[in-house]
Amino acid sequence: MQLMNNKKPFGFLFCLKKWYNKDGDDMLNVAKKILSEIEEHGYVAYIVGGYVRDYLLGNTSNDIDICTNATPKELKEIFLDALVPPDDYGSVIVTFNNIQFSITTFRREHSYLDHRHPDEVQYVDNLYQDLLRRDFTINSICMDKDENIIDLLHGKDDMNKKFIRTIGNSDQKFSQDALRILRAIRFATTLDFCLTDDVNKAITKHKKLLSSLSYERKREELDKIFTSTNAKRGISLLIELNLLEELEIPKLREVHYTDSLMAIWALLDVVSIYPFTSNEKDLMKDIHEAYLLNNLDPYVLYRYGLYVNSVVGEMKGESSSEITRIYNLLPIHSRRDIDATGDEICACLSKAPGSYLKEIYEDLEHAILYGKLENKKEDILSYCISSYHEL
Repeated sequence: MQLMNNKKPFGFLFCLKKWYNKDGDDMLNVAKKILSEIEEHGYVAYIVGGYVRDYLLGNTSNDIDICTNATPKELKEIFLDALVPPDDYGSVIVTFNNIQFSITTFRREHSYLDHRHPDEVQYVDNLYQDLLRRDFTINSICMDKDENIIDLLHGKDDMNKKFIRTIGNSDQKFSQDALRILRAIRFATTLDFCLTDDVNKAITKHKKLLSSLSYERKREELDKIFTSTNAKRGISLLIELNLLEELEIPKLREVHYTDSLMAIWALLDVVSIYPFTSNEKDLMKDIHEAYLLNNLDPYVLYRYGLYVNSVVGEMKGESSSEITRIYNLLPIHSRRDIDATGDEICACLSKAPGSYLKEIYEDLEHAILYGKLENKKEDILSYCISSYHEL
């Protein structure tokens, strides 16, 4: 690839800050300035993929990807603070004010031995050739710096028809990169589009390749499906395409939909397989336990709280308003609400603090919650004396 002029590089972040702070500037306008700067250095550049798709659909998008015939080395000469990711497949990253732009060189991709990443990339100087390597036609639409739309692979036609169609041979696309299977379902879910017959058949044919994906990447796509406003459609597609065993989530057939992501994961029983944070694991444990109990029971409401019981109740078809009503009527909502301190209980029993207090507090919780004891200090201390004087 030849450099078309010899303009000297300049301090990109300084200029980007100047562009960004202008009144009315937003992410798109900043991206258009980036395109202009690349073009001023003798190259071509376009916004490509998800942002353009969502722009045409009238949807909000928070990511802008840029493609260009400039190589990573040439881009770093233009944008001095650009970073090259460790898994460099011809991209550089530019970040400003927490806005990240990925700029990728036009390329061809060759064999994919791990069914995920290309083993070799070849830079090209042609937009059409670059678009051919991408996954779906709706993600191949480009925009130039003047907001003109370039649609070489007829992605707009498929958007109008509400089709998820691969670029070229579907078998080849899914065998190259198994993540595209979940991406196809995710796009069909979030956009409420249909998979073409070719895509359906190819997913079924290559579904075993899902086992080659990391659990992190699988969870990332499943999270987006489960949290979509159209999640029921996505769950139906996963079931209809018989992907549950390959994804190791067979219990999804039994899960009633809820908009609580952690509630869905909790009932899938995959905490030992998929990656979760310690806080997520704790919440999932509570949800799993509460699901097996009566969520209108005072102690269950007290023990697991309003949120857990509400989402579990929703999945079991119980009235959330009734769960909330009973919860709000509870005489105590935490141990701190009990009208007697540990020191006061020890003093009335003439005993030093000890592990026995845990048993007493558990007894007090049940007695107060089930109306056997009023949450008043005198009543509580009298109850402790009569029940635990022999400790």
